Amino acid sequence: MKVIRDIGELRKWRQDCRVQRQTVGFVPTMGALHEGHGALIARSASDHPQTAVSLFINPTQFGPNEDLAQYPRTLEADLELSKSHGATMVFVPGVLDMYPLGADTWVEVLGVGDHWCGASRPGHFRGVSTVVTKLFLLLEPDSAYFGQKDAQQSAVLSKMVTDLRFGLVMVICPTVREANGLAMSSRNRYLNESERGQAIGLFRALEEGAFWVKRGETDSEKIEVAMRAKLADFAPQSTVEYLGFADRVTFQPQMVVATPCVVLGAIRLGKTRLIDNIVLGGPSTE
Repeated sequence: MKVIRDIGELRKWRQDCRVQRQTVGFVPTMGALHEGHGALIARSASDHPQTAVSLFINPTQFGPNEDLAQYPRTLEADLELSKSHGATMVFVPGVLDMYPLGADTWVEVLGVGDHWCGASRPGHFRGVSTVVTKLFLLLEPDSAYFGQKDAQQSAVLSKMVTDLRFGLVMVICPTVREANGLAMSSRNRYLNESERGQAIGLFRALEEGAFWVKRGETDSEKIEVAMRAKLADFAPQSTVEYLGFADRVTFQPQMVVATPCVVLGAIRLGKTRLIDNIVLGGPSTE
């Protein structure tokens, strides 16, 4: 497995892949890898002879009061996990490589990112879309792999890929969960023992929402009351950022639930923000 830090070397690696007629799968990450990332890398490795992983903590997707300085930096462990799951190249750029003249040029996807995480984290999706565009332009992958856990992000990037005519396939892979159902996340390591025990409450609340939809209930406000009650049972110390239903493609909120849709939520436990979702109706990655 090659580790590349220089953009010139990266471009040479990509040209070598073309000469050898080897397709490239790409897994963009911010590091602090876990088995959820491992599943994305393994899926890419099963689809392509070359799998590239990027490790870059992107400063432009963090708000002024968010956890950029505290975000875990685990390079050696990330390289080992990438290699063990089939990566053939890992790209580790610096901030000046990705933003040589500062952050003055942006890619912003309108509509899909307006609500939910987009409302609670202004500018977040703009930062994500911008850095992923740069990475796509540098690597020119044949496929890119993302997790269903970040459902709204995947929808934003899928729209961006379509609108900007990137010649790649977006592959959205199932959420990888711990034994109790908690969605794997780099931020789970922030949780103390008590918070970790309560964190499953978000998934239980989403399961409650899915249960009511499957029974035929369509009033999202009524279902949200039941979801909040379930969350309070499992995670009494949590603070709700949002719970609700969204169209699976546009991520517009649904007052009247109509499938296919996503039941989604974000909570805070202490200083840790957790998100999760369940797809209802239509093809599912779960």
